[in-house]
Amino acid sequence: MMPTSKGSFRLFRIAGITVYLHWLWFVVALFIIRDPTSRYPSTIWNAAEYFGLFGIVLLHEFGHALACRSVGGQAEQIVLWPLGGVAYVNPPQRPGATLWSIAAGPLVNVALMAPLTLAILWGMTQGWWIKDNEVRTLLLSLWVINVVLLVFNLLPIYPLDGGKIIWSLLWFVLGPAKSLLVAAIIGMIGVVGVMLVAVWTRSIWLGILSAFILTSCWRGLQTARMMIKLEKMPPA
Repeated sequence: MMPTSKGSFRLFRIAGITVYLHWLWFVVALFIIRDPTSRYPSTIWNAAEYFGLFGIVLLHEFGHALACRSVGGQAEQIVLWPLGGVAYVNPPQRPGATLWSIAAGPLVNVALMAPLTLAILWGMTQGWWIKDNEVRTLLLSLWVINVVLLVFNLLPIYPLDGGKIIWSLLWFVLGPAKSLLVAAIIGMIGVVGVMLVAVWTRSIWLGILSAFILTSCWRGLQTARMMIKLEKMPPA
């Protein structure tokens, strides 16, 4: 099921976009912040890392929303939940507009690489690498988190950004329906790989996420089949 504002509360509204936060976010935050295996000596640093993750995800979703608006589309809502975020965008039904709306999210992560890397390099000049330092650990963690989110989102698995980018690119050649069908089939194959990784690593979170992706991918497949049937129907 796609995250919705149900079970969420409004955080703020900026540039005409309302941001909602699901209540389960606090449950997961409490679990992570109080993690006894943490690398930090204080839970304050755990909280800082988790809120850093929150900020990265939020900027990623605003990238989608603002890009969609830049091509004349509609984007009025972002929902943040424990496994990430969703920007509800409705770009014009053109492959180029859709591609830009999707690609802008990962491009935000690419842009974030510069300030994070510069902060780490500056820390090296301050001697943070000589001994254990919480700021150093935090910056390195956020750098890794940003890269992992970028790489994961670019996996060619619908409905991840990578799968939607494939859909948009194929749209130029195959049209919206057939391209969605191909992207969904590729996604179904890819999500099996994610599930295998979840089993191999015994990752509960990755298992839950892969189940969500599989559900969304199946829904995309069904939508594509319905669109193809509608295209084949004779005009009234």
